[in-house]
This record gives sequence, C-alpha cells and structure tokens, in this order.
Amino acid sequence: MIVSRNWLQKYFDQPLPSADVVTDAFTFHSFEIEEQDGDRMDVKVLPNRAADCLCHRGIAKDLAAILDLPFKNDPLRTPIQNGDFVSPHLRVEIEDGKKCLRYVGALVKGVKIGPSPMWLREAIEAVGQRSINNIVDATNFVMLNIGQPMHAFDATKLVEKDEAFTIGVRGAKKEEKITTLSGEEFILPEGTLLITDENADIPIGIAGVKGGMHAEITSATTDIVVESANFDCTTIRRAAQALKLPTEASLRFQNRPSPELAAYGMRDVLALIQEIAGGEVIGVIDVYPTRSEKIQEVSVSLAKINGVLGVNFSKEEVADAFRRLDLDTKIDGETFTVTPSFERNDIQIPEDLIEEVGRILGYDRVSIVELPPAAEKPNQARYRGIERVKDFLIDHGFTEISTQSFAKKGDIILANPLDKTKPALRATLSENMKEALERAKYFAPLVLAPNEKPKLFEIGTIFTKDGEKLAVETSEPVPGLPAIQDDENYEPKQYHLGAYKPFSLYPFITRDIALWLPSDADDGLTRSIIRENAGEFLIRLDQFDRFEKEGKTSLAFRLVFQSFDRTLTDDEVNVIMQKITEALTEKKYEVR
Repeated sequence: MIVSRNWLQKYFDQPLPSADVVTDAFTFHSFEIEEQDGDRMDVKVLPNRAADCLCHRGIAKDLAAILDLPFKNDPLRTPIQNGDFVSPHLRVEIEDGKKCLRYVGALVKGVKIGPSPMWLREAIEAVGQRSINNIVDATNFVMLNIGQPMHAFDATKLVEKDEAFTIGVRGAKKEEKITTLSGEEFILPEGTLLITDENADIPIGIAGVKGGMHAEITSATTDIVVESANFDCTTIRRAAQALKLPTEASLRFQNRPSPELAAYGMRDVLALIQEIAGGEVIGVIDVYPTRSEKIQEVSVSLAKINGVLGVNFSKEEVADAFRRLDLDTKIDGETFTVTPSFERNDIQIPEDLIEEVGRILGYDRVSIVELPPAAEKPNQARYRGIERVKDFLIDHGFTEISTQSFAKKGDIILANPLDKTKPALRATLSENMKEALERAKYFAPLVLAPNEKPKLFEIGTIFTKDGEKLAVETSEPVPGLPAIQDDENYEPKQYHLGAYKPFSLYPFITRDIALWLPSDADDGLTRSIIRENAGEFLIRLDQFDRFEKEGKTSLAFRLVFQSFDRTLTDDEVNVIMQKITEALTEKKYEVR
C-alpha cells in the first residue's frame, strides 16, 4: 500500500521524524517498506494485518505504538450510533446474509459534481490515485483513510417505485453480463455477487470489486446513492480472480475487514460529501443480517510471554506495550486479559498477544540461542536417487528440461487456470516434452550436428486422481536406465567445462553445400577454404555426408550464419556462399 507521510502526520500533534526514520521504525517493528520516494512509502502489509492496516489510520496507529507518540484524531474511537436504520426512500434487499454481512446505504439529493478541492486532490494523488471528481474522490479518500471501500451510484439512472429506490445484493444469473466503469464487458460466472437496481433487475456493480457503467457518476449527476457495505471475503476473492479484476476494494474485502467499519465509513463520507459537494441526506438504511459476534477476551501470562520469546520482560514493560498499542487490558497478578478493538481481528489467541509484545519492545532483545546438534542426518535417499538418474542421462548426451505443470488434458481440471489453453494439471510429462522438442528443432542447427537428434529428459511431478507421483520422461529410450544401481561412491565427479561464449539474440540462416574433392585434397583442407572465405558470420560448420564413387570423394557441409548485432538477410548470405563457391572452384573442387 502506498502511504503518504504527510497524511500520517494528521494523526499526530508532534512532528513526525523524517521518512527515513519512519521507514526504519516500520522495518524493525511492523512492516517491510518495499520502496521509499520522498515522503511516499510503499508499505508491504501482510494478510494478518490487512484488515486494519490497509489504510492510513491503521498505519498511523501502529507508528504511534512503535514511536510511543500520542495518537490523535482517531475516527474509529468517536462514538457512533449503530442500529437497523430504515428509510422510506431507499430500500435494500439482500439475497444471502452470509455473502453480504452488512449494507449501509444513503440517498443524497442536490449534490454538485465538480473538481475536488486542492487538499483532497493532493491527498489522493500523493498515494498514486487519479482525481476524478469530488464524489468519487470522497469515496476513495475514506477508503484510503480508514480502510472501508465505498461506492456511489447515480440515483437518477435508477428506477424509482413507490417513491423509493431499491438496491439488491444477489448472485449473478447464468451468462449475465455487466459493463464496468472501465468500459469492459464481462460475462459473469453464475453466482458472482452483484449490486443491482432491484426495481429494474439490472446489475449496477460487481459487489466488492468494481462499479458498473449503468449508474456511473457524471458531471450531470445531482442525486446519488452511497454504498458502504461488508461482503464475505471468500466470495469477493473468487470473483476478482475469476474475472481477473483485482481492485483496491477487492483487496480490502478479501482480507476480512470488520462489518462494524461500514457505519464509520458512511458517517465519514457523508460528512465529506456535504462539505465539498453540498446536497441533502434524504435517508440512511442499515441492513445488518449477520451481526458481528461479541469480541472475545484473550489472556496470556507473563511467564508464557517470556517463555515463548526467550526473554525476561518485566510486568511493567509488557503492560506498557499493551498501552502503546491502545489495547483494552486488565491485569490480574501476572496475567494480562486483553479485549481487542473491533478492527483488530488478528488478535484471537495468546500467541497473537505475544507477537505484539515482541515486535513493539523489539525482537533485537530476544537472545540468540545455539541450536542443538542434529541427532541424525536426514534420509536423502530419494534426492540422491534422482541426482544419479540425472547424472546417468547427462552422461548419455541428454539435456535436462523443466516444463510447466499445466496441460491441455488431465485427470485434474483447474477451476481458474492461468492459461485457458492448458486448464488441467499434467498426468504425464510427455505432452509438454513434445512441445519442448518442437521448439528445440528450430535451434538444433546452432548446437547439434546435422544428423544429430535433440535428446531431452525431465524429472517432475505428475498429478492423477490417485495423487501426485514422481515421473521420469526421456525423448528416446535409454538402454540400461532401469538398471541403475547405487555403487556407494559419492565422491564429487569432475567435469571439464569449456569457456562460456555469449549467444546472439538475432536469427540464424543455414546453407548446405556439396562438392567433389580434387585428388590432392582432404577434409581438413576443404574446411579451411570454406572458413577463410565465409567470414565472421560463420558460427558453425558441420560435415553431414561423405561417399565415394568411381574413385572420387564427395563431401557435404552445413553452414550456419549469424550476426551478434543485427539480422542477416538472405542476400548477404548468398553473396558469402558465392564467394565460397568461387574459392572452391578455383582450387579444382566441383561444387554440386
């Protein structure tokens, strides 16, 4: 996630240290920083913290704990009214409460669409987002600030019945289509969760992924329906993967944010919209079919903390770590009982609390302990057997290849294949090996003699209904391969490797020439004449035929030409071959 240091500063009264110091603090205590550019940081938020830290508020709160700074202006700590709100002007119908855990909607009339104020444009653009208009920017700002994905629909494009709009949340019908805001049309897999204009039975968005073109906000929009919802993480992940449509919203939903966050998102976005776009909130509806369970307390003893970490933290140090993390903590003797806040759904077992203590107080305080010597060496018989097979095949002129595990046909079909032409896991190595052989034929003149065949082998896993198996496949039979035996000689084998020569990136051209030798000539002289006249572009010369007739000897050669800095043309090679022919004729050769 791209994070702005200036945005983080809004959560602190005290000036933050430089971006370099902030980067080091995160690296040693929380998150890896993949890139830093001025005041902008690319923070790698791992899945266990994605629910609360894919936003500036979460990142800032963690920074406050690391640096032990007062955390100010926390939008999630301001009390908020929670309940099943209803509105006569806006209805919500949810087909499956397990897939849509909560839906908060609001109808706002009389908004004025226009450019966002400068502070909002700068905030959005500082983290790599494109400013679109004040309504869209407001929804994106709230998502980037507190982690709740938002969306707004043009209400004037929805059908009104009985003076009310109805938003539906349902699964897609068979072969149902939608055109997204990017202009792409998708034929949806059956069951894909959709947001619909229920009165018209028209999809207006892919739930938790992307909005639809049908209800797009434009410069002519005056009335809007604002969405702040919570969807099942697995449902959203499957939809984004099936459609190959990852978005900022789907990234957050698939990491299971708390349904409680939806109400805070709606509160914040409505306040911001009224500030920068005007309008009147006509009604708010909150449908919450799957209530969050009561947050469970988690207890851990001081002895367990020190035992797991291998340290000797005092009771006061541990209590201070929980204070810095703003965790509601009760202390009974040397036992700490913590009630996590709703957004910290990563804290569920004692080990989660131990991790929090360790990273805040510093893993550098954990002593390094020598590992005991291994009781016995691991059994590597399988590995050694595979290596012996490889050595045997290489000694017989084979080259090892490694092909992908996907195939056109197989026992196991993938639900969401990376390559639609290969939707199965391979049940044999031969299919992909045949493809490799076909590709190898093109390059054969560069590395093989004219009559030599490419010899390849692969050792890999195949996948059948009976389970995974190790398989060996070669491009041709190898006499003696089944009879390999262990001679217990594990001394390193010596290979004398030649010097590495760079290869050309440009295409090669081959030519064949056959000729009768004069009586005083031999193979070596013939090769010398060809090489002397072929020039620098000749990279390979192989004899592939020889026969004698009526006391005369005939030889045939294959010449391979290639440049290291450009693509050779046929005309250039024809000129070279003409020069070779003339030189041979001059030496009394008879070119056939």
